[in-house]
Amino acid sequence: MPFVPHTQADVETMLAEIGAPNIEALFDEIPAHLASGQLDHVPQGKSELALLQYMQQRANQDDGYVCFMGGGSYDHHIPAAVWDITARGEFMTAYTPYQAEASQGTLQLIYEYQSMMAALTGMDVSNASVYDGASGLAEAILMALRGNKKNKSRRVLVAASVHPHYSKTSQNIVKNQGVELITLALGADGIVVPEELSSMQPAPAALVIQQPNFFGCLEQVDALTDWAHEQQALVIAVVNPMTLALLKPPGEWGECGADIVCGDGQPLGVPMASGGPSFGFLCARQKLMRQMPGRIIGRTQDVDGKQGYTLTLQAREQHIRRGKATSNICTNQGLLVTAGTIYLSLMGPQGLADVAHASLQNARNLREKLLCLPGVTALFTAVTFHEFAIKLPIHARKVIAHMCEQGILAGLCLADFVKETASDVGLAQVDDLDYGLLVAVTEKRTDEEIAAYVNALQAAISATQEVEL
Repeated sequence: MPFVPHTQADVETMLAEIGAPNIEALFDEIPAHLASGQLDHVPQGKSELALLQYMQQRANQDDGYVCFMGGGSYDHHIPAAVWDITARGEFMTAYTPYQAEASQGTLQLIYEYQSMMAALTGMDVSNASVYDGASGLAEAILMALRGNKKNKSRRVLVAASVHPHYSKTSQNIVKNQGVELITLALGADGIVVPEELSSMQPAPAALVIQQPNFFGCLEQVDALTDWAHEQQALVIAVVNPMTLALLKPPGEWGECGADIVCGDGQPLGVPMASGGPSFGFLCARQKLMRQMPGRIIGRTQDVDGKQGYTLTLQAREQHIRRGKATSNICTNQGLLVTAGTIYLSLMGPQGLADVAHASLQNARNLREKLLCLPGVTALFTAVTFHEFAIKLPIHARKVIAHMCEQGILAGLCLADFVKETASDVGLAQVDDLDYGLLVAVTEKRTDEEIAAYVNALQAAISATQEVEL
């Protein structure tokens, strides 16, 4: 709600009516050891004016920068029609479509979204949707464990090249359910070495692979998928949907394809917005459909033979026994799914392929130019898509700060993401991460902006080295 309607007198009257001394007494059934205690880092409430001024200041910080940041959120062009349509009242204020006869527009849109996502990933079914890519991976892991009837192990292999935020989020969600996440180390080229998997015993119930991985590198997904299936493990693919316009879809990995596909839909018409919100997607094989959280929309015919749409599956605790619920139904992400659906509809297969190809070419162009600069080397040698990691001759944070002053968001310092698991990412020296910079390039970046990046990076390195001398 846009404002808090209750005055202190209202609160005291309501408490007196129910016989509670204070608001805290309403939560006395929660065990003390589960309480968070004082939230020291949560500021006091602000007035409407102060809040709007603060948010405007934050929004202004994003103006005037050329963005080469990635790591899961990318600066793609969004056609004007996407949010012109998404912001219409019937979409902007829509709620969960429980009443099919009154929600045919919303239901049809979700059905079209599911159809396009299933086609894009090469899978049989898609839900709509989950909160984001990170929680989507956690849901995929739990889904794999429920659905793997041949391997009841609670062990899941997660490649060290999976986005660190995804891995940490998954750990937080599954750790209390007896699930063991085991990090799968990388080779020096920045990808998983399939030949080293033979020592992984006992066999895991699932294997998590990201393609392209967090470092932008392309994994040997066919070999990894086949190995996992030989161990009777399910394969969970974490993917960037934009890249699937050019890369082999997970449904075609190896002999039989991946079993579950998840990721973040941000590249599909959702602005970066200082980090969120976005929406997560989850697709799977037909045999795992009833293990999916969220909802699935079906198309049918009414008694008059007219086409209609309805909520086919929604394994939510308010509909079925709580012990069998898979929930995470995500009404709040429905608006962003709307934007993603409109984006995919407008772009079509060729338009999405054009975006992917332009991003790939721009990234290769910039990478080649950067590797010609003195002291700049490739951090990993594997083939990359539209994101890559380089090693600088000076600390990456210094370069990022210097280039920011020039109006360029240079990328992400790898030490801020994978310092804790540096020994698993294939680097001989952990300190290399302090010098590691993750750079992303999209179709929006022009030749002039790429040239300006190269010049600014060279100037940043020279300026910092002179100061240090």
